[in-house]
Amino acid sequence: MTEFKGSIVALVTPFTEHGVDEWKLAELIEFQLKNGIQGIVPCGTTGESPTLSHEEHDRVIEIAADVVHKRVPVIAGTGSNSTAEAVRLTRHAEDAGADAALVVTPYYNKPTQTGLYLHFKAVADSVKIPIILYNIEGRCARNIETETVKKLVKDCKNIIGVKEASGNLTQAQAVKEACGKKFTMLSGDDALTIPMMKIGGVGVISVVANIVPKETSEVVNLMLKGKVKEAEARQEKLMPLIKAMFIETNPIPVKTACGLMGLCSPRVRLPMCEMEPQNLDKLKKVLREYNLIND
Repeated sequence: MTEFKGSIVALVTPFTEHGVDEWKLAELIEFQLKNGIQGIVPCGTTGESPTLSHEEHDRVIEIAADVVHKRVPVIAGTGSNSTAEAVRLTRHAEDAGADAALVVTPYYNKPTQTGLYLHFKAVADSVKIPIILYNIEGRCARNIETETVKKLVKDCKNIIGVKEASGNLTQAQAVKEACGKKFTMLSGDDALTIPMMKIGGVGVISVVANIVPKETSEVVNLMLKGKVKEAEARQEKLMPLIKAMFIETNPIPVKTACGLMGLCSPRVRLPMCEMEPQNLDKLKKVLREYNLIND
């Protein structure tokens, strides 16, 4: 059975003027694999899934599954605020060879807990691949309550974990305790990777890993080996870089950093836009301090 743990990158989607840059996407994946990343998430928030067409969304997942070729797990972002759309995207991900699907809380609709349960159950029932819930109230206006997660895990054998990005460690611990040892909990916040792992998490779905995959993998691997002090020391060194990834709305800073580092075009799609000049200066300063750029 595939294990979903370690440092897993929430991959940016590189664009040209005319669409997805498929060649550069393949290069980014190879860059991640060569630097020890332990999983790939295409079409997540960082991958600008809200502004991908359905055809682009499908194609990005197909490319990721094909390029990775089972070297690490591919966890396809397939969430939507339309249950029917989430089902279609998840079925396609399964057909494309993804190892699991990451399904975010329906956003804007503000469903009840019963609505959330029925939504996630419908998605899980439509496929055989594992489903990882994505709880991020700050973007979706709804929290998946502990009892809802517990009921979903009980009723849907392929709901195997959660990307927890609520920022609430008390809730994360309650979810882990409610759902048992086999339940996979992944941090959805680079800054909280170590605190999450201390309460039962097994890794992170990371934004900053787009630019420092080796370093984020080292932190998580040290934690998995129980070398907490060493992991904390490494993480402390990364914190200014992690903070810089969120000085504007994700994925604007990380996409800009990728551009400055020559990894891919910094192009984002509206309503995402170029960084404000003062924030760009701050980002460049941090990247220079980490020797990621020279100018």
